[in-house]
Amino acid sequence: MEDPPGSIRRPSTAELRGALPEGLGEPLLAFERYLRAERSLSEHTVRAYLTDLVDLMDQLAGSGATELAALDLAAMRVWLAGMHRRGAARSTLARRTAAVRSFSAFAYRRGLLKQDPGLRLVGPKAQRTLPAVLRETEACAVIEAVDGLDPTELRDRMILEMLYGTGVRVAELAGLDLDDVDRERRLMRVLGKGRKPRAVPYGVPAERALDRWLVVGRPALATDRSGHALILGNRGGRIDPRLVRRVVHRRVAAVPGAPDIGPHGLRHSAATHLLDGGADLRSVQEILGHASLASTQIYTHVSVERLRAVYRQAHPRA
Repeated sequence: MEDPPGSIRRPSTAELRGALPEGLGEPLLAFERYLRAERSLSEHTVRAYLTDLVDLMDQLAGSGATELAALDLAAMRVWLAGMHRRGAARSTLARRTAAVRSFSAFAYRRGLLKQDPGLRLVGPKAQRTLPAVLRETEACAVIEAVDGLDPTELRDRMILEMLYGTGVRVAELAGLDLDDVDRERRLMRVLGKGRKPRAVPYGVPAERALDRWLVVGRPALATDRSGHALILGNRGGRIDPRLVRRVVHRRVAAVPGAPDIGPHGLRHSAATHLLDGGADLRSVQEILGHASLASTQIYTHVSVERLRAVYRQAHPRA
């Protein structure tokens, strides 16, 4: 698509990165290798970090800097302040602060900076909003509405059962191979963030959906390019997480009154319903693959909000 007449097109991240002086571009390349090889971060996370840091390096280059030694606390603060003036959200500023702090710590450890200026960089804390979740009746309605025998229907039913039944991330589900599923013990071996493996249990309804998919659905879609992938796209290759998101949004939208959620909303729903059903926080943390218990605790707030909503609706003195 062409830019409107008179508009100024902002260069892409790749173009900005290619124009950086070697003294600013090489440290970014080393940091990229570190994120991929040593921290094993997802492609999405690596891309987000590099996008933020290229923007910072471009600002440094614009001020005349050609070496990383120009990166100090003042330069970081000017960069963040500029984004704040342009109306960047608190969550964006918090993410970019984390990115530059991680980079400056890396550069200091590798001897690229004489000190770590990121240690004194303070950014805004991202506001934690309560995630939208389905009611238990809505979750059941979403899944049970998919009952066709077409291969894609069988696949979609299995996807919904597994996402809600296990709380796994969409990328974890899409990355499963056939031998990652222990059907005898009803366990899935998934590879989480940082390539950390964990075993996640799934229930009887998910097992039934999986069986129908493997017996009828998958063979109908399988091609030479299917390999060992558990879930296939419409052309026979491993399913793309973007297709999973479209499936979930479309299926949830068909249930009247249900909030507009995607795969992560099903993950939120699974965690909330586990806690509502009496599961302890540590067990839910293990199932979800959270590195920190603090990440799991947000679901306790969801449950409390539900209690308050019921109280306000039902108690005469609310």
